[in-house]
Amino acid sequence: MSSTPDKRRVEFADELRFLRIGAGLNGKEFADRLGWHPSKVSKIENNRQDPTDADVAAWLDAVEAPAPVATRMRDELRGMRIETNSWKNRLRKGHGDRQRYSVEVEGAATRIRAFELMVVPGLVQIAEYARHVFVTAAELQETPPDTDEAVRIRLERQRVLYDSTKSIELLMCESALRYFVCPPDVMLAQIDRLLALIGLAAVRFGIIPLDTVLPSVPTNGFWIVGHRVLVETVDSEIDTDSPVDLATYHKLADSLWTVAAEGDDARRVLMRCAAAIAEKYDLNHKR
Repeated sequence: MSSTPDKRRVEFADELRFLRIGAGLNGKEFADRLGWHPSKVSKIENNRQDPTDADVAAWLDAVEAPAPVATRMRDELRGMRIETNSWKNRLRKGHGDRQRYSVEVEGAATRIRAFELMVVPGLVQIAEYARHVFVTAAELQETPPDTDEAVRIRLERQRVLYDSTKSIELLMCESALRYFVCPPDVMLAQIDRLLALIGLAAVRFGIIPLDTVLPSVPTNGFWIVGHRVLVETVDSEIDTDSPVDLATYHKLADSLWTVAAEGDDARRVLMRCAAAIAEKYDLNHKR
């Protein structure tokens, strides 16, 4: 398939149509089989509606696509997602729009599971910590610096922490507290914020200490928000609702939680990190 983004989408839609025709079904018959409105089939085939990962999985099942064809189509869909979600494209107007997307999907979700390796999860970042994260990211990606707006919306996201209808799990590695993208005094303030999470009714908070034998090897942080998985890489973001991906990341999260410090154990890790930072940077007089 072509490497041009718009052309790739057209060719992908054409191939879905060919698979439907090859199965001997007209648009209405196919829609009935999937339990969709016929207009959805038409819009997808004519590239007027982007299919979700779940839509494509259902489509391939409905036409009984051979395994090699199904694998190729899923790989192509993932490639298009990554191409569309490159940070250059995603952040072309700055970080504000991406943060609004988080507000939308997190507000609609009843369950949120986050894991971070090198940064504090966005849902619990204090303003100054978030500011340094956004400035650093904008410099790396050479995107518009809308820092004030991005910070404001990131803090707005935190309202979900106090929504008793939601289940929120925030897991991070101690490395995010040892390597930081902000001044040491800001890191200490951020640790104070994390200490306040312990015991919060709607939030499960955990830290994986540095000297831990890991049951799995996570290569990136990830967020499971409702039925979506969001994975940030250096150059792009994977945003998928594939049932296979969802199951894989839930399995990984379950595995990592088995070695997490929670409650008083998490508090001890936070206090140990705070003490080390204060001593190294001579900040005890500010505590």
